Amino acid sequence: MARGRVSLQELVRRRTRAGLVARSAERELFRGNFDTAPEDGRHRFLFHVHGTAGVGKTRLVKEFEHLAREQGALTAYVNETSGSVPEVLESVCRQFALRGHRLKDLERMLATHRERRHEAETAALAALDPAPDGAPSTGGMALARAGLAGLGLVPGVAPFTAVLDPAQLAHGADRLRSVLAARFRSHEDVRLVLDPASVLTPVLTDELNAVASDVPWIVLLLDTYERTSPFLDAWLHDLLTTDRYGALPDTVVVVTAGQHPADPARWGTFADFMTSLPLQPFTEAEARGLLAERGVTAEPVVAEALRLTGGLPVLLSTIAGTRPAGPEDVTDPSATAVERFLKWEQDPGRRFAALAGALPRLLDADVFAVAADCDRDRAEELYAWVETLPFADRLGGRIRYHDIVRAPMLRLQRGRSPRGWADGHGRLAQAFRRWREQTESGRDTGTLWLDETWCELRLGELYHRLCAAGPTAVSDTLRDLVEACDQGEALAARWVRVLEDAGRDAGAPGVSAWGDRLSAALASGGTRAVLDTLLDWAGHTPLPVPGRLPVRRGGDEPSTTPGGGVPAGPPDFPGDPVGADPMLWDLDLAGAPADVDWMSQEQARLTTPADVALPAPLLARIHRDRALAHAARGDHTSAVTELSGALALTPDDARTLALRGEYLRALGLHAEAVADLEQATALDPADAYAWASLGAARLTLGHPEGARTALDHALALRPDYTWALVRRARVARELGDPEGRLAALDRAVAAEPDSAWAHCERGDALRAADRDREALAAYDRALALDPGYASAYASRGVAHHRLGHLDEALADLDRALELNPSYAWARERRDAVVQHRDG
Repeated sequence: MARGRVSLQELVRRRTRAGLVARSAERELFRGNFDTAPEDGRHRFLFHVHGTAGVGKTRLVKEFEHLAREQGALTAYVNETSGSVPEVLESVCRQFALRGHRLKDLERMLATHRERRHEAETAALAALDPAPDGAPSTGGMALARAGLAGLGLVPGVAPFTAVLDPAQLAHGADRLRSVLAARFRSHEDVRLVLDPASVLTPVLTDELNAVASDVPWIVLLLDTYERTSPFLDAWLHDLLTTDRYGALPDTVVVVTAGQHPADPARWGTFADFMTSLPLQPFTEAEARGLLAERGVTAEPVVAEALRLTGGLPVLLSTIAGTRPAGPEDVTDPSATAVERFLKWEQDPGRRFAALAGALPRLLDADVFAVAADCDRDRAEELYAWVETLPFADRLGGRIRYHDIVRAPMLRLQRGRSPRGWADGHGRLAQAFRRWREQTESGRDTGTLWLDETWCELRLGELYHRLCAAGPTAVSDTLRDLVEACDQGEALAARWVRVLEDAGRDAGAPGVSAWGDRLSAALASGGTRAVLDTLLDWAGHTPLPVPGRLPVRRGGDEPSTTPGGGVPAGPPDFPGDPVGADPMLWDLDLAGAPADVDWMSQEQARLTTPADVALPAPLLARIHRDRALAHAARGDHTSAVTELSGALALTPDDARTLALRGEYLRALGLHAEAVADLEQATALDPADAYAWASLGAARLTLGHPEGARTALDHALALRPDYTWALVRRARVARELGDPEGRLAALDRAVAAEPDSAWAHCERGDALRAADRDREALAAYDRALALDPGYASAYASRGVAHHRLGHLDEALADLDRALELNPSYAWARERRDAVVQHRDG
């Protein structure tokens, strides 16, 4: 009778399970849990595996997954490659779909989350970005995320969070929440941005309840929990122990695995439904059993193997794989066991393949073919063999050598053949670069940082360049890191980690110094601290601005007074102009900045690798990003300081000059602003931003003709430039051209129908033309778009007063003062209404 054939892959899995996992007690405990009904008090819903590196946690979790599937369970395995709750849920959706169970409602909600998140960042950019054209400037999207994170709207993103002052941004937070509420279709859409887990998780529980009718068990396995618990642990606790997200089916079992025990403050009172599985090195009996399975039974050999390995499963398997004949053949597994293993393997091609497979951090067939440097057929054959090695951990469709074995393999190759080491990493770097460039073909470079495949290929390229000691590898990695900081802490951490990994694996102290210091900075102060560290190491910490800049204070006033004059008040911020309820700001510049910790800076400089020089454009970019972060909290003085540091490095950078000119204008230093902006437009006549800001500065200095010339330049470059159109309308007002004023504002609202500011300005123009009823409609539209717009309430109140609607006028003016109690113009208008009512 012919036996049923088994696939090669299944044989690999069986041998791996038999060879590396001897945790019979843990395995039986987990398997037996499926024989216990959920309502039985002995049933457990959560297993937490914990122990040191090399003790076999991942292998045990994979064994648990196999045991669960034998019981008919639907399973999903998640590790540190998922960096947030939404990413974890996306991974679960993908794995369930592969097993024939699509979570369609959750998939749709995750897609909506991505869309709303992008819209929220756009809204934050419009509210906080100092770029007058509203388009993402250098670091602009980072600024938007900074605003959202600093306002508590996007937990866990937090680039520049340390520089954002919650007290200063409290007013802007209310406004941004109002903008989001008006922008999105429903309250749920707002929550999907502000707290995605609160919207996505109830959908997950509904989906799991539906799936539970088709499968006997649902098992979620969360590995590398020491890295994911910061964002998963509280969520998982609420999911399993509270009704916040709805009722889970009682057939759900969760496994977590990490280096640390469960947090007793969070999980200590739930011992009746969870089991902690602390993994120790194998007992002597387990270790002997593993060695015996591999044919190692001679007592002197076994005793020496037990002594040297300390019972760590990976090292025991490596020792057993060498088939030692006597105790003299059993050597230190953390170093020379690799040599023993290779010495036992008679095929030189396999020996080379095993070593080559250690070079990449992750292996698939394509990467292995490059590392092994052989033809495709031979590479496929060797890769199939490498997959059977006891230290080759499987991660999805790829494999990764266990660190305890990979590290000595790397040391062996570095020491034995430095040129071969460099050549191998060079080949891999070129391959990753080629694959990366293929993904870039025909795409907008601005979208690449959102593409996981592109990021992975770029990181692979940089890792191998760093290991090969490429001449510009460090500076290129740091340049990328600055861009990654714009994308958030999670992505920045991956770029810092590539420096740490390459420094350790290549034995490169200079690279390690960068990685260690930047990692510490990221952990202590987020991406802002990373940028600060780069500047400090390069000796480019910005100096205080000499002299004293004026402090301007003002209320929240409408864009024009009833008589058409320009009201007193704070300067107009591009992207957050007067009449759009800007965040209040108050700069105290009487003293110098806080003393600099010169000792810490000197210590940092002493540890900087001498052979790495950060290029001037990179340092200038960091200064610009810091300037944007300062501007987000209204600290335009510090922003000007940073931009001056950037210009000291790149004096002819038109964009930096334009930004500094705009921030000087925001500080009321209009003459200085004009000088910067005129230089910027001379260097780059196609920069509509600079022309628009120049027009605004000239208008404030009392030069409406010059302002009109500059703004016409901006509008010739960008006819639908809303900010410039509103400024052009103000120029028309000063030149006594009411028709031109209204025409410009009609174009502005047509170009940007969702701009509350443009509608409010148009309402002011209609009111100035004695068209109060039409003005009311414009103010209504502005408030529908931004319900927290105090200036629109005040202006609408004045229009109601002019039409004799005293009650409505008082209601609007009271609302304006409720939003901004220091709003002097609204208080004057309210007093006028009360006087009119009372005679």
